[in-house]
Amino acid sequence: MLFQRRNPPTRRERLRLLFWPRHSFARSFKYRGKRILRITASPHAVAAGLAVGVFSAFTPFLGFHVVIAIVCAYLLGGNLAAAALGTTAANPLTLPFIWGSTFELGRFLMNRGPDAAPPVHLGRALHTMQFGEIWTPLIEPMLVGSIVLGAAVGVLVYLVTRYAVSVFRRRRLERLAEKHRLQNERELRGV
Repeated sequence: MLFQRRNPPTRRERLRLLFWPRHSFARSFKYRGKRILRITASPHAVAAGLAVGVFSAFTPFLGFHVVIAIVCAYLLGGNLAAAALGTTAANPLTLPFIWGSTFELGRFLMNRGPDAAPPVHLGRALHTMQFGEIWTPLIEPMLVGSIVLGAAVGVLVYLVTRYAVSVFRRRRLERLAEKHRLQNERELRGV
């Protein structure tokens, strides 16, 4: 089979690859960036898809980020693949920072002090599936903060991505035109 490894990875190696890339983080980010730039859609669609993906990554609804991103991308005319790629902004390295910042921002915006709500035992509430216990003290401030912070980061991602996709495509067309011009010159000299 094409592109298969000679020796399949062990369970331990597959587990390691979930948290640490085989080559480097820089290579992974570069690859993801190229994948986004090469998506065949308008610059607006790519940028809108990526922006709503990043926006959904800020929500506290872990496990539903991709669903939220795809629905929002569909409604805004964004690219669905870019939306799914945008949700990777929420990963084990970034989630503590995202959740901490959305919680604190939401608490600030809702004008709640540190002792506004009684302390909640998160493990017990999740184990007994009593989500009502954690809604007011935890999820509600995170949701308010995630909407504001996610929208701000989403707008920034949209602007940067739209510019990057436009520049990438313009330069690509220039390279192809130059290559075509040189090929025509060679053919004319050969005749």
